[in-house]
Amino acid sequence: MTQRPVDLRPYLNNVGVTTIADTGSGHFNVWRNSFAAEDLPDAGDRTVVEAITFQLPDLGSPEPDNVRCDRQYIPVPSGYYDWLYVLGAAERRVEDLVGLHFADGTVDFEPLRLTDFWAAPPAFGETLAFQTLMHYPQHVQFGVPARMWCQRVPVVRRARLTGLRLPANTAAHVFAATLVGGLSAESDGVGAEEEI
Repeated sequence: MTQRPVDLRPYLNNVGVTTIADTGSGHFNVWRNSFAAEDLPDAGDRTVVEAITFQLPDLGSPEPDNVRCDRQYIPVPSGYYDWLYVLGAAERRVEDLVGLHFADGTVDFEPLRLTDFWAAPPAFGETLAFQTLMHYPQHVQFGVPARMWCQRVPVVRRARLTGLRLPANTAAHVFAATLVGGLSAESDGVGAEEEI
């Protein structure tokens, strides 16, 4: 099974993780809540959830650490894939569509479903990836967890995937994404060092 983390660094546009020393820099939602960096993997580390390896951005700095979805087009290493896994959360429950762009010009739309980050049970069968304390701009809220989910989107078409179009839904946040496929010999333009 081939796993290829998607490089989201050029598209990071939101601060959703803060340290206890700087809770005021968070802006995950309209109330400026955020996840606690102290409860998450070290900044920039690769982390494994559901046997899938994700490349996390730097977490807990004042710099953007997630993609607040707003129709961004993200090129991916051309290849045959079965799933797009995401680490993400929503400002409230989100059901929207991801555009999957293929080398032959076709575009499929598949659902991205993310549960609320605010102490909610999984609404769409996601796996709980991380749970942290809830940060407010001026304090830490004990007893109310913030939750980040591992969700997957199917890639059904048997054609070379070349890009993703995120939903036009700013309530959906993606912290990391990894493409998974079983046909590594059929991929284009990616060296073995980029595979996991």
